[in-house]
Amino acid sequence: MPSPPLPPTVRSLLEAARRRVDPPEAELLLAHALGHPRGWLYAHVDDEVADVDAARFEHLLMRRLAGEPVAYLCGRRGFWTLDLAVTPDTLIPRPETERLVELALARLPADRDLQLADLGTGSGAIALALASECRRAAVAATDASAAALAVARANAQEAGLANVSFHLGDWFGALQGRRFDLVASNPPYIAEGDPHLSQGDLRHEPPLALSSGPDGLDAIRAIAADAPAHLLPGGWLLFEHGWAQGEAVRALLHAVGFVDVATHRDLEDRDRVTLGRLPD
Repeated sequence: MPSPPLPPTVRSLLEAARRRVDPPEAELLLAHALGHPRGWLYAHVDDEVADVDAARFEHLLMRRLAGEPVAYLCGRRGFWTLDLAVTPDTLIPRPETERLVELALARLPADRDLQLADLGTGSGAIALALASECRRAAVAATDASAAALAVARANAQEAGLANVSFHLGDWFGALQGRRFDLVASNPPYIAEGDPHLSQGDLRHEPPLALSSGPDGLDAIRAIAADAPAHLLPGGWLLFEHGWAQGEAVRALLHAVGFVDVATHRDLEDRDRVTLGRLPD
């Protein structure tokens, strides 16, 4: 009579899964299925896994193979020093957006109270990163999606950040009459009809957070046009944008009167963030 099959272990599940999906993704999904941090796996590779947990892991793998982003499957994504909840109502925070945070922080004085804004906050990534580093700043985060704002608000509460407020509306539309020392935004900047929108993780992310007009610049145009009325003298405006849009975004900022306009590159040496300062 044949012996019954051995119960699965962390090691055996990972070895099989790594042949189906990227190894880091396999680890994240198994850790999520088991309810432990990813690092726990390395100390428990020989632990047996209950059938119900193995089945949960298999279900996650099947969904990943069908194209669902790992961040949505796990409901979390790390950004800056934060661990953020994400849902299909929010854009998935990406490492290149941390460049926008770095450049914003480099332009903020540490010796006074500040008024900052993050337009199109999504999960709250930029707003919460700025709020966590600048405790004397009041950060206003806007989004046109009430569902996204609910996620961002929950992330702020989880992080213990009370210096962020949340406002429903398009760009500056939710901030009438207010002026800021710095405004940052990662708006939609992919051109409508771009083939990348039907590939990879982008297929599952909210379309309104991804594309903006025939050249991808409609949102940036709208924000840039309204920004002078919402910045204090000497205030900064910073955008994340696509790798081929630096020249166009610089021209938009120059056209509405910004000075010290410059484009900065990301870690892969691609144009990523353009910024400008309102004259004093």
